[in-house]
Amino acid sequence: MKYKIKIAYDGKEYSGFQIQPNGNSIQETIEKVLSKISSEKISIVGSSRTDAGVHANGQVAHFIYQKSNLSLKSINSLLPNDIRIISLEEVSLDFHARYSAKEKIYHYHITTDKVQSPFERGYCLHYTFPIDIEKLLAAIPYFIGTKNFSSFANELSPNKNPVKTIYELSFIKTKSGFILKFRGDGFLYKMVRNITGTLLDIARGKINFEILPLIFEKKSRVFAGKTAPPHALFLETIVYNEFIM
Repeated sequence: MKYKIKIAYDGKEYSGFQIQPNGNSIQETIEKVLSKISSEKISIVGSSRTDAGVHANGQVAHFIYQKSNLSLKSINSLLPNDIRIISLEEVSLDFHARYSAKEKIYHYHITTDKVQSPFERGYCLHYTFPIDIEKLLAAIPYFIGTKNFSSFANELSPNKNPVKTIYELSFIKTKSGFILKFRGDGFLYKMVRNITGTLLDIARGKINFEILPLIFEKKSRVFAGKTAPPHALFLETIVYNEFIM
């Protein structure tokens, strides 16, 4: 039987979702619990390889499990408190957490208050530089659509397609600052954080948004803005055909 799980986690103590040679990962932690329950090796496949320190409200994974002793309660009772399985359901064998995904949604949280609340400290970027929101809003349309995002990717491998589609990049005002919402068909390594850093550099006046077409044209990471830190990034939702998890 194939199962699909929705996962929420606080990523600050982990090396990312995917198993790493040196470092504690979300994937490895969940696999150990499932293997303990099953008394056999269980491997899971995630929808997105979130970086070290990145959080999730809606990560999705699938795995094969042949026994009947599986429940949310049994899994969560063995997981650390910073990882939780939100839902568990049996799915058809042709479902794939990564390849069946149609869209992915990320949120990047930014605090612009002079003093940051201690309750936001681990989950929002405290950005204290003066910024021009109008410049940021003027730059956002340059990122929407199907484009080659090589200039906004770290460690782009030769066999990785740099062309991605961003359907939506929204500015959402919050009480203490704002959220940047990214909705696309997929994202390159550190792409969301690199775009966020570039938008902040534009809003701060370090980059003129009118040169964004040239930055895209260069297809080189060195021409874009700096990488925003990971602790303020959340994988929010994975979209599959007619439903959202």
